[in-house]
Amino acid sequence: MAQVTININGRHYAIGCADGEEDRLRGLASDLDGRMAELVSEVSQVGDARLLVMLGLLLLDELDEAKRQTQQSAAAVTDKAATAVDKLAARIEKLADALEVS
Repeated sequence: MAQVTININGRHYAIGCADGEEDRLRGLASDLDGRMAELVSEVSQVGDARLLVMLGLLLLDELDEAKRQTQQSAAAVTDKAATAVDKLAARIEKLADALEVS
């Protein structure tokens, strides 16, 4: 198991991760630190615990919105596919009818 030291809001944390995942963890930590900096610029330093709770809620809100958008997109794709299948079925029936007449 590898260990990486990350920096969030000016504090260093030693975090364990699977071998080979060090760069990914550093990238995620950098993103988290950037988001934390944005939050601090909006609300100032209100304590690590409160900042982490606020940041966690903001990230979960983003995740929830992404899930909703994914579900809406999936539903739209399903509707389009169903419509296409219905149109194709109608065309096949017309062709079958034409072949029966011939």
